[in-house]
Amino acid sequence: MPPLIRRPKPEDASDVARICRLGWQQTVEGRLSESHQQQIVDFWYAESKVQQDIGRGHYSYVAVVDGRVAGVIGGGKAGADAAEIHVFYVDEAYRYQGVGSMLLDELTRHHHQKGFQSQWVSVQEGNMYGLPFYESRGFEYAGRKVRSTGTGEVQISVRYRRSI
Repeated sequence: MPPLIRRPKPEDASDVARICRLGWQQTVEGRLSESHQQQIVDFWYAESKVQQDIGRGHYSYVAVVDGRVAGVIGGGKAGADAAEIHVFYVDEAYRYQGVGSMLLDELTRHHHQKGFQSQWVSVQEGNMYGLPFYESRGFEYAGRKVRSTGTGEVQISVRYRRSI
């Protein structure tokens, strides 16, 4: 059965938090310290925060397979005619099965209906899941963003953009 793409519900918070925690940690593994990783997941992906953020609309869609949340995507306005993808993770067990493509397609339809003409995304440098995924869907390199973390580490993101 194909995934069901729908708006997230408060009762999805546990699955969404788990998927985001693990997905984010996989993208920075070996690049950022364990202590920084723990700070980030404890803040952004605590179940209570995720539940609040679902209520605020920060998570746009979830993919449900056999009654289980298999992936999540969220994004919104970044400028007058531009949208940003803020969060996008697929559970390891459901990768390479079209779940991510379906989530991105649904968010893109939503952004297009809102009148946005482009989508932006930041991808952790070296993210071998995200970089090829976005490139294969028409996103083009638009620069790098370097920032210092609260633990004094350097985090580098690659910026991508595509017209929609």
